[in-house]
Amino acid sequence: MKAKGIAAIVASALGFALMAALVRLADDYGEPLSAFQKSFFRNLVAFAVAAAVYWRHRPRVASPAPRATKHEPRTTFLLIARAAFGTLGIFANFYALSHIPIATGQMLNKTAPFFTVAFAWAFLGERTLPRQAAALAVAFAGAVLVVKPGFAGAEAFPLAVGLLGGAAAGAAYACVRALRRRGADPAYIILYFSVFSCLAAVPFMLPGLRPMTFAQVAVLLGAGGAAAVGQFGVTLAYGYAAPRDIAVYDYSSVLFAAAFGYFFFAQVPDIFSVLGFAVILAALVLLNSRRRKRPHSS
Repeated sequence: MKAKGIAAIVASALGFALMAALVRLADDYGEPLSAFQKSFFRNLVAFAVAAAVYWRHRPRVASPAPRATKHEPRTTFLLIARAAFGTLGIFANFYALSHIPIATGQMLNKTAPFFTVAFAWAFLGERTLPRQAAALAVAFAGAVLVVKPGFAGAEAFPLAVGLLGGAAAGAAYACVRALRRRGADPAYIILYFSVFSCLAAVPFMLPGLRPMTFAQVAVLLGAGGAAAVGQFGVTLAYGYAAPRDIAVYDYSSVLFAAAFGYFFFAQVPDIFSVLGFAVILAALVLLNSRRRKRPHSS
């Protein structure tokens, strides 16, 4: 199951990195759009995908066991909490992506694994092994090298907002883990979140609503599709495995984002960013190699 969790989290990382690039690219084909308008459009596509998957498998989803848990007070609370934290995370991430390089924005968003592990420990009682904590710490060191500007100057506010997005995403993923442990269907979780986030965006979007060009619509459709891949990936991943086992692999998103930043926007990482990416990769390889050695030593 851990292997499936790793595969799902890497697929999710690729989807979210592509989404970040397309969200930033949308402003190159017309008037700049607000984070709320982008968020609404992105979640509308995710809603359509989740609704199609949910209704296609409705006979299985509507079996007695899921029906018995879906509307329990705690399950409902977790669904609302997941949707609220996830919506806040999207708003913050989209705002940051409009003001800083996408690799930096994605790196800030990928502080989420630390918060996910912390929330899973605090609220779900899931322990973290020393080697897993060490791998996360090494990956975070790489993040510091990538986000070298620090919280100063014109980028201070978007950097702070980006970090807030990472914290909110971490809380949302911990809720996903709790929901999956209770047997909630992945498509239903995403459907609930998509409806919530679309409705939440409307009052903030309407005052600054701007018409979109055909190219912007096409780009944001792609962003929505990529986001759907990311949402299903992360929802499945935290159902297959505990955050402590797979959270570090979420950092592959930074590498994908750096590649997209180079090809789409000619954003060339400097030496510190390259070192940061190398450190993140080292953390991933180190964690995986140690896990493979354990069966031989037992």
